[in-house]
Amino acid sequence: MSWNPALDDHCPMGAGIDAIDTLIVPRARDLGPFAVRRALPAPKRQMVGPFIFFDQMGPAEFVTGQGVDIRPHPHIGLATVTYLFQGRLHHRDSLGTDNWIAPGDVNLMTAGHGITHSERVDGEILARPYTLSGVQTWLALPKDAEDRPAAFHHAPCAALPMLEGEGKRLRLILGTAYGQTAPMPVASEMFYIDAALDPFARLPLPDDHEDRGVYVLDGAVSVAGQWFEAGRMMVFRPGDRLSLQAGEAGARLMLLGGATLEGPRYIWWNFVASSQERIAAAKEAWRAGDWAHGRFQLPPGDDKEFLPLPPR
Repeated sequence: MSWNPALDDHCPMGAGIDAIDTLIVPRARDLGPFAVRRALPAPKRQMVGPFIFFDQMGPAEFVTGQGVDIRPHPHIGLATVTYLFQGRLHHRDSLGTDNWIAPGDVNLMTAGHGITHSERVDGEILARPYTLSGVQTWLALPKDAEDRPAAFHHAPCAALPMLEGEGKRLRLILGTAYGQTAPMPVASEMFYIDAALDPFARLPLPDDHEDRGVYVLDGAVSVAGQWFEAGRMMVFRPGDRLSLQAGEAGARLMLLGGATLEGPRYIWWNFVASSQERIAAAKEAWRAGDWAHGRFQLPPGDDKEFLPLPPR
């Protein structure tokens, strides 16, 4: 989930980026009541296009009375993208947004100069067991968008473009691909797709984007004769014309990528920035806790508690 990213000694920081890997094996991380598979950032690949953070969360089974309960926490320099397969999440933020996200919908929260939000499961959902699964990603913002005002956008499943045919069902979540454009505003060129493939169906990758990656959620796919199972992210060279083929059980994929940014980004806790000075300023603002007049405010209706700044 978005509150607990790369406090991880193995994650790349700023200019410490090394050569590109074409295959990423996600790191399993335990975030309290559920586990995630974190594919980005990886030791030798910080971003795919603007995508700087990629977590497959769950599926997690919750018993009656238990659920996700993530207190208000801050972000800068990024946009969070929440996309669910099962379950629901309650989002509140310092803009006054009070929104539930359901499977197939997309929440896009652009932090810009700074935003605070919480992610919880509450109310009548806790009266019975439920399952939660989905993908949460972060988009690093271009330098000219890092200090823009924060914004929140929600698109229901029915508003997202669907492409179907020849054993393929593609939902365009963000950006532009295959001649279609998603309705959500984005700060840079990108594409983000939920793709379901029937057994042995073939899917060409978009060839009009600089960076392209594929994450295998379920099943397996073949690329140039090599098979990749679930829980793998492949990153491809720019300009190569490639197709994927699903295996005998079909496949569920997330396709992502876009234009590369002007340079690497620094990551600390929930902050992404083009300089360490921006990170330091955000740390001090959150530590100060001046909710009435400072850089960060707490979400209306969810302002009784918050996540403290980590010790390092």
